[in-house]
Amino acid sequence: MPLKTFILAASVACALHAPAADAPSHWSFQPVQRPAPPSAEVAPVDAFIRHALAAQGLTPSPEADRATLGRRIYFDLTGLPPSPEEVEAFVNDADPRAYEKLVDRLLASPRFGERWAAPWLDAVRFAESDGFETNNPRANAWPYRDYIIGALNDDLPLERFVMDQLAGDVTGADAATGFLTGGPVDVVLSPDPSLTTQQRADVLHDIVNTTGSAFIGLTVGCARCHDHKFDPISHTEYHAMKAIFEGVSHGERPQRVVTGDAAAREAARAKVAAELAAAWLAADAEVPLATTPDLRPPVNARRNVERFAPISARRLRFTIAASNASEPGLDELEVYDADGTNISAAAKLQSGGDYAGDAQHQLAHLNDGQHGNARSWISSTPGRGWVVMEWPEPRHITRVVWGRDRTGKFSDRLAVAYQIEVAVEKDAWQIVAGSGNRRAFDPGATLAIPPAVAPLERRLAELSGSGPMVYAGNFNATPGETKLLRRGDPMQPQQAVAPGGMALVPVLFTREEKTLAAEAARVCGMAPPAALTEDQRRRLALARWIADPKHPLTARVFVNRIWMGHFGEGLVNTPGDFGLNGSTATNPALLDWLAAEFLAGGGRSKHIHRLIVTSAAYRQASAPRAAALQVDAGSRLLWRFPPRRLDAEAIRDAVLSVSGVLDLRAGGPGFSAFAANSNYVRLYEPKQTFGPDDWRRTIYMTKIRMRHDGTFGAFDCPDAGQVTPKRSRSTTPLQALNLLNSPFMEEQAGLFAARLSKDAPAVEAQITRAFRLAFSRPPSPEELNDAQQLVARHGLPALTRALLNSNEFLFLF
Repeated sequence: MPLKTFILAASVACALHAPAADAPSHWSFQPVQRPAPPSAEVAPVDAFIRHALAAQGLTPSPEADRATLGRRIYFDLTGLPPSPEEVEAFVNDADPRAYEKLVDRLLASPRFGERWAAPWLDAVRFAESDGFETNNPRANAWPYRDYIIGALNDDLPLERFVMDQLAGDVTGADAATGFLTGGPVDVVLSPDPSLTTQQRADVLHDIVNTTGSAFIGLTVGCARCHDHKFDPISHTEYHAMKAIFEGVSHGERPQRVVTGDAAAREAARAKVAAELAAAWLAADAEVPLATTPDLRPPVNARRNVERFAPISARRLRFTIAASNASEPGLDELEVYDADGTNISAAAKLQSGGDYAGDAQHQLAHLNDGQHGNARSWISSTPGRGWVVMEWPEPRHITRVVWGRDRTGKFSDRLAVAYQIEVAVEKDAWQIVAGSGNRRAFDPGATLAIPPAVAPLERRLAELSGSGPMVYAGNFNATPGETKLLRRGDPMQPQQAVAPGGMALVPVLFTREEKTLAAEAARVCGMAPPAALTEDQRRRLALARWIADPKHPLTARVFVNRIWMGHFGEGLVNTPGDFGLNGSTATNPALLDWLAAEFLAGGGRSKHIHRLIVTSAAYRQASAPRAAALQVDAGSRLLWRFPPRRLDAEAIRDAVLSVSGVLDLRAGGPGFSAFAANSNYVRLYEPKQTFGPDDWRRTIYMTKIRMRHDGTFGAFDCPDAGQVTPKRSRSTTPLQALNLLNSPFMEEQAGLFAARLSKDAPAVEAQITRAFRLAFSRPPSPEELNDAQQLVARHGLPALTRALLNSNEFLFLF
């Protein structure tokens, strides 16, 4: 095979080292072929599997019973257990296509994307904190997670899926570029130029390494310091790929905004702003009075409401006694009269000291009607400060609304201990609100946006010229020069390297800007962009190369990941390494047939899922057979369905489901598994008490780097410190202890018992219901007798706790 370098956006090819002699013949570098199935008597997937079994003298197992199969497919496609009613309906469905109908319904469920997002997020090291010693949270990283869930539910074609994540600023999928910045970043900068240069090199290395592993199954990052020791990837080629991302940096930015006639847009903005103000007024009417004896929600950085009985006031004083970091600030202090009118603009302002030397932070910004850090007031005193509003005449006021940053970008400098007072006469102050009856500050808590308000806020953000913030790729239109670094050392730069591809995959070709723009428009169904920046050209060309149907790796990598999700092991059990150091496929012909089928179907994944889960191989019973175990102890050849423990997410979600408290609210900011803390170095101590806000699906748990949820983190959850193409599966004492004794599990066992008491009046009926909920089957006579004795001696929660700790609950059979 002749060497050929593929230049993405430059006219000069980079110099390449010669690949290893056996590299061109390696199976994964060969073009994808579509082999003929060995038999026409069964479906192609089964034909390939049975052919491989026969070669080893093995035969398939019989089909699993319907209840077992129903439970298996619900967990596999949605990550949730079926209800007893759903199992019964499937078991009793006489339609010969009952199973296929069920598969189609589950593939169409919004729960599908929630279950299948986790493997991809593992593979791309996604988390919602920075890592390193401070490990600060990223409040607006969650839109990337929601993009992935939506893309899977929408069955997005491969080329769009790749293009969005590498060049979403071109395709209109800004949140998707969270792929580029999903990894760790050291935010503690140093005046030492060698350290800051190293930090920048590490950021780019993380992007290169993740892109290679996730999309094409190659350990490209191994060529950072020298030529790859196994694969034909040279040190120069590594830097050529690094040059593609030279314009990418971490940070928050607004998502895509609408465009159009300026006058019409301003009229629409004013209309939406009025509607939003009315919606908030209506929502605020439901907020408890600030003087209520009950604890109110903790303060948040975006919007806090203090509502009280109408009171006459000529002066209002907001005193801050403590903040979560440094000098406290307010972006706007709104005061409303009994008619719902904001009277703040009519007031004169005083303060106990203003932040000096920064035009963004002025006292005058406190009542200028504009939100955000750039139009805010900040105190001059760390942790403390006060402001006073004064009107010419007394006014009857009923509500105060305040925030640190209504745009949601900044959450530091937030007042966490404060007091609001009013007076008619000078110094005759009367307290009307304060933090004394709020719950403790929780940095992980987010503002609950009322349903009537949320769409208006999004629309106003669009019309105002900046969409909601997202932690995603920030881009420099004209990237700087990339130089080859000797031994990967940023302080040893050598010759310049142009952006380029890898010689081992000769499908990349130079495309002109007009061609790239046209291809992006075709894939995304949009008008071609007027012009591409140099940075966009590089990333877009890389995306087109990865998604090219002639690429020998991409389709194989993607279908292998799907296979791994259904059977626990991939056909290639090194899903992030298809190179010479990776493993060989257990059934190479099947892998290629699936890859070819994937490409023929436009790169849509649900078709592959359906082929796999409707196969006879998938529908087999999981019971062991001694003779088969002697030949294939790991069940890699699929003479049975390989039983496996559920992933951590499925275990937690199943617990919440059977206890009856699972919250299926989809999307948006996640919930925190950690107790509140505002330390400079984040502690992330696991919560010990839980409530309804913590009962959403685990995919919506805010993912903190290098820290695990206190109960389920022990079940082999990646810590997002690096890419995890495949989770390990361990069995440890800590797992058993967590499930038996953790506060979360004790609480859920009690809630499960309460559900049973509500569902069924008699103990026998409660036990039967418990087994059907937990195991998708009724108890045997012996189990029923034992359970009755346990309940009689120790109560119903003892039984529910035992069921939630059983292997039958925790494993997929």
